[in-house]
Amino acid sequence: MNRCAPHPLRALLLTLAACASLAALPASAQTTEEAKPEIRQFPAAALRGELVVKTPPLITLDGKDERLSPGARIRGLNNFIVMSAPLIDKKLTVNYLRENNGMVHEVWILNKEEAKLKRPNSKASFFGFLDGGSDNEAVLGLKTP
Repeated sequence: MNRCAPHPLRALLLTLAACASLAALPASAQTTEEAKPEIRQFPAAALRGELVVKTPPLITLDGKDERLSPGARIRGLNNFIVMSAPLIDKKLTVNYLRENNGMVHEVWILNKEEAKLKRPNSKASFFGFLDGGSDNEAVLGLKTP
């Protein structure tokens, strides 16, 4: 015995309701202006550097051998956690924080706008390579034509 026999009018009403809710969504028009990425707020103690992931947890910061701490977090351009394996042998401009024992614990991969901002230990050379060389968006595969 089938107690919940589908009613054909109910299916039609559900389909119409779904179409109406989709039509009510705002249309997103593409503009000719390129959207500027959002600039995140970083801790005042965050330092600037050029990161290259070797064999995790081994990294280099500004050419010096370093180590990621256990539980270290690398945040991508959209502030989501990024695994270190896809970043192996890629130069990235980052802001980072160290633990008390000296290991790197927090890393933020910077977009072009964030990389232009001055940090206490930033060098002018970090700003120059973004124009002609590799930039973080291209390395991560997020650059749009």
